[in-house]
Amino acid sequence: MSTVLFDAPGPRAKRRHRQLAATFSVSLGLILAWVIWRLIEAGSLTPVVFNDTFQNSNIEFLLGGLASTLTAAALAIVTSIFFGMLFAVARLSDRGWVSWPAVAVIEFFRAVPLVLLVIGVWSSYKNTIGTLACLILALTLYNGSVLAEVFRAGLQAVPKGQSEAAYAIGLRKSQLTRLVLLPQAVKVMLPTIISQCAIILKDTSLGYIILYPEVVRRTKQVANFVPNGAVLTYLTIAVVFILINYALSTLAHRLETRLSSTRE
Repeated sequence: MSTVLFDAPGPRAKRRHRQLAATFSVSLGLILAWVIWRLIEAGSLTPVVFNDTFQNSNIEFLLGGLASTLTAAALAIVTSIFFGMLFAVARLSDRGWVSWPAVAVIEFFRAVPLVLLVIGVWSSYKNTIGTLACLILALTLYNGSVLAEVFRAGLQAVPKGQSEAAYAIGLRKSQLTRLVLLPQAVKVMLPTIISQCAIILKDTSLGYIILYPEVVRRTKQVANFVPNGAVLTYLTIAVVFILINYALSTLAHRLETRLSSTRE
């Protein structure tokens, strides 16, 4: 039995792979034990620090920051998806006065670093729409432009026979896009869309630089409040982000696998 790229490993190769895996696991365990020992020696992972870090007031404070992060991420995801769909359709329009401005908007906001975009929007509109809206607007402009290209690729990936059949029964291009192409494009690009949603969630941490009370900013405040608590506090929030993003990545992978098997 063989695969496309290489032959299946034999008994000796399997034994060698097991030995390498065991060696790597032992080495990784030793490194992790050494890191933990050094942190304990430095006073960063002691029962006192653990107790001070996970006081009820600190946990409630961090959960409030996590709620703010998830709120900003959820709103930015919705607006980014809507922005992406709208500008993808506009970019594919046959009317130049519609497509060229859409191209300019997408290319401009994809090229601008997100940090500068967040600072620029906040500096211009913080007194008008508030910090949360500034963060959502910046995330929408950047990630929506990225999603616009994702949707455009999905729309163009739909077989041309679908368009020809739709035109044959009298559908206009707007109806074709809305009723035929877009539903199929969303289905094909759904794993990529979910992966971009995970990126939006991580990008909300940039709210730290515009004083939005998201979880990273509150984590720093707790770390400064608890003596020697920086490592444990940041590690806890890192684990939370890893779990959330791992769940989204797993969902995207399962959807991709399911959609691939459905197409086959």
